[in-house]
Amino acid sequence: MANYGFDLIDVDEEVAEAEVAEMVIHRNPKVYLERLNLLEVLDEENFRIRYRMRKATAERIIQMIEGQIAPFINNRGSPISATVQFLATVRYLAKGAYGVDIADQHGLSQPSLSNIIKRVSQALAAHRHRFINFPTAEESHQVKADFYRFANCPSVIGAIDGTHVKIKCPGGDYPLLYLNRKGYYSLNVQVVCDAKCKIRDIVARWRGSTHDSRIWNECHLRRRFMHGEIDGVLVGDNGYQCSRYILTPLLNPQTNAEQRYNTAHIRTRNVIERTFGIWKNRFRCFFNGLNLQLETTKAVIVATAILHNLIIQERLDNDDSSDDEYDDDNDRVIYHNDGREHVQGNLFRARYIDTHFNEILYKMCQKCL
Repeated sequence: MANYGFDLIDVDEEVAEAEVAEMVIHRNPKVYLERLNLLEVLDEENFRIRYRMRKATAERIIQMIEGQIAPFINNRGSPISATVQFLATVRYLAKGAYGVDIADQHGLSQPSLSNIIKRVSQALAAHRHRFINFPTAEESHQVKADFYRFANCPSVIGAIDGTHVKIKCPGGDYPLLYLNRKGYYSLNVQVVCDAKCKIRDIVARWRGSTHDSRIWNECHLRRRFMHGEIDGVLVGDNGYQCSRYILTPLLNPQTNAEQRYNTAHIRTRNVIERTFGIWKNRFRCFFNGLNLQLETTKAVIVATAILHNLIIQERLDNDDSSDDEYDDDNDRVIYHNDGREHVQGNLFRARYIDTHFNEILYKMCQKCL
């Protein structure tokens, strides 16, 4: 009697071997994108539209950070120049598009672009004390004069406020601490600017649930004011406590002097809202939110502040006063505190109003302008 079971097994094995031999493994072909040096390809106008700055400024920045970021070797062993790294990073920050689109435009892969953004942002942030600094004693006279021209507020050396930068969920044990009152994850970034919209101080490490006044109370700039290192006052909204160092508006002005003070305060403080608008419109990654690791996000915020200052200085040097449109989308939480410092702040503000905004002196100041 024939053993049909074994015959069937032998037939199946032969068929399987034949099918394996005929199988063809289909793989996607490797695509090597061409890396163009857009610094050389684009003319001045198109380069400025895409990268928010002049070629000369870009070249100066690349030369400054070249030693920190070059060479970068990607997974295929091909070096990526400092120029391509910088331009890809700035384009990502300026456009706020998906990383894969920016990577394709610069001949990079998505993983390489992510690493490059981190490297370039950290390299730029390392120069923060060079490009983000409070006015020196010599500069402060000019800064105060610039603010005074807004609305006759003397001794003002900066405008302060906080703005939320949207981030992805940071994970970890306490992600809800990054959830702000508007319902999204963010970092609450404190900024002080001058009358020309240059960022003079920035704190970019606090969670979105943190109040503006807490950030101010803990920051190094406040300690400098307290130690007498800075001569002048800041103007802020009612999210801050009125003090010897920050002037806030009156909630219920009663006299003509108080009304004049409030009007002048609003016109003077408006520069910080304009700074936020120009900064965020220039780097539109802020509108879509930063889908980066938390530490990279902090470096990106500081890096964009540095680039913002360089572009502002570039325009001042070239007598170009054109600015981007801005939009004030900040809703404020009024800060209330009945402590001793708050009382002293109110007394200081009352003396300030009486000294500079009484009717006779105010009319004399207007005649001098």
